[in-house]
Amino acid sequence: MSESLKRKTLKGTLWSTLERFSVQGIAFVVMIIMARILTPEDYGLVGMLTIFIAISQSLVNSGFSQALIRKQDRSEVDNSTVFYFNIGVGLVLYLLLFLCAPLIARFYNEPILVPLTRLISVSVLINSFVVVQRALLTVRIDFKTQAKASSAAAVVSGAVGITMAYTGSGVWSIVWYQLTNLTVNVGLLWILSPWRPQWIYSWKSFRELFSFGSKLALSGILESLYQNIYLMIIGKVFKASDLGYYTRAHQFAEFPSSNVSGIIQRVTFPILCSIQDDDERLRSVYRRFLRLSAFIVFPLMIGLAAVAHPFILLVLKEQWEFAAVLLQIICLGMMWYPIHAINLNLLQVKGRSDLFLRLEIIKKCLGVTMICITVPFGIVAMCWGSVANSIIALIINTHYTGKLIQVGFLRQMRDLVPTLLYSFSMGAVVWGVVQLVPGNMLKLIAGILSGIVYFLIVTRLTRSSDLRELLSFVKTK
Repeated sequence: MSESLKRKTLKGTLWSTLERFSVQGIAFVVMIIMARILTPEDYGLVGMLTIFIAISQSLVNSGFSQALIRKQDRSEVDNSTVFYFNIGVGLVLYLLLFLCAPLIARFYNEPILVPLTRLISVSVLINSFVVVQRALLTVRIDFKTQAKASSAAAVVSGAVGITMAYTGSGVWSIVWYQLTNLTVNVGLLWILSPWRPQWIYSWKSFRELFSFGSKLALSGILESLYQNIYLMIIGKVFKASDLGYYTRAHQFAEFPSSNVSGIIQRVTFPILCSIQDDDERLRSVYRRFLRLSAFIVFPLMIGLAAVAHPFILLVLKEQWEFAAVLLQIICLGMMWYPIHAINLNLLQVKGRSDLFLRLEIIKKCLGVTMICITVPFGIVAMCWGSVANSIIALIINTHYTGKLIQVGFLRQMRDLVPTLLYSFSMGAVVWGVVQLVPGNMLKLIAGILSGIVYFLIVTRLTRSSDLRELLSFVKTK
């Protein structure tokens, strides 16, 4: 990796990390405070609507964000075309959700979902106003601006959500928390971003971008549908409280996994796009991203699984204890998300959105089959099914990576085996310490400290190249 590319990657990674973890850190604290006041049923009701909002957000983007980032000669015509198209789609989807609210409420047999759906669906329209700004900031690897907007939005919305929860607003406090966060974020990005739309629209530009982005849009819809179908099925088949347990467990597992995945996707995509025609260089940079991602995420996820019970009991109290069981299992599946992200990024970098879509269709068909097999056995079985599906998806994702740049499943596993061994052995040590120490607070502290010490010692003794790489990045900064 050249020095300029390394500096660019480092700067983008640091600011993207700051944005994701500062924002999610604030959201994490807010969520804990609100969850101690609200009930699992409150979170279950909002969870029932997640699938509809997630699919709508995927349609608003329509893959144009990635298409703009990838296009090296993008113009103001391209930017403005995407802007107006996104707003049009956002308005249509908002009206559709507004009209379908009674049907959604009838499906779940929860009348309160009618006004909840009509209010929370405003987020789809609001988000459509800022897709281009985010894409252009990402092209410039300007995550500093995005960090400012996101952090401010997290603080303001957190204050709104906690205040409403304390004053007895119940489930409405969750909805207004989400809407406030998005509104403030979008408003600040408009203020901080220099780009403004022009009064131009080009069908030629639309068709060019859509030919690439439409396949990513379909892939995004499939991903959103699959990721949230668990919420829909649990909300329909089981109780609202069961869905509340699942959403809390999933959110805790998402904090390290999805945030690191998001950072990796945002930083690696423009970086890899800049060297997309140099396969040898692309292969080298790609494998380094892969190893560093695993070196960070694997121990975090295994460690979280090992301390899940004292963690949940300490931060959310006994009413949420069942969420700890689900959290342990979900961590084992979500630890692979950053690896998925890098593999899928490569297909986009190479312009193979057709392969991207094909893979998503295959994986989602297998995923739905897994859900059908496991749902009769309960939520725990469904979580184990998601772990199995994550590993199967990894094998499928790496098939075309191997064809495109000769870094297939076996080669990736050879790169990742050392970190896997470090992480699982660390998890065993942490679990043993947790069993021996009394009190949830002591269990959590002792587990975390023993995990950190063990991981650092074993990677030092084995002279891990990934540790040296990570330390090199830190020293460079």
